[in-house]
Amino acid sequence: MKNFFKFTIIIFLTCFPFSNLVSDSPHFIDFAKVLNQSTAGAKAQKFLKDKFVSDSKKFRNLEKKLLEEEREIIAKKKVLNKDEYQTKVGELRKKVAKLQKDKQNSLSNIAKLRASAKNQLLEKLKPILRTYMEGRNIRLVIDKKEVLYGDQNLEITKDIIDLLNKEVKELNLK
Repeated sequence: MKNFFKFTIIIFLTCFPFSNLVSDSPHFIDFAKVLNQSTAGAKAQKFLKDKFVSDSKKFRNLEKKLLEEEREIIAKKKVLNKDEYQTKVGELRKKVAKLQKDKQNSLSNIAKLRASAKNQLLEKLKPILRTYMEGRNIRLVIDKKEVLYGDQNLEITKDIIDLLNKEVKELNLK
């Protein structure tokens, strides 16, 4: 009977390894934190912010010039004949429309660059995450924003950021 009990325990342990019990608990990662705080993600954020600031400054300067031009046209309204005044107003409207179009294109370009940076970083993150999961026998990783409550020991964000920082220094955004 004693041998039968030992035999049953040995079979139980070999059929149900403990590593599977550990891997059944899903781990979670804060992808937003990975994207924003990793070295490559932070550099991409800085690049995009600098581009936005420089474009905004350029457009503000152009807007000031157009406002000044508008003031000049209004000041000369009584001096100019009606056709000349209408021509100058039409030219000013075209310049304003072009400025608005350029501004919209700039914002659209920055949004495309941001999406490209996110996709590049996620593509570089996938093999790192896959290797990490295989090495620790993790079967499921979910985004932290989808977790209502979880044990902080199951969060792997810091580990993944460290691995990503070793692998990827910057993204190609230009």
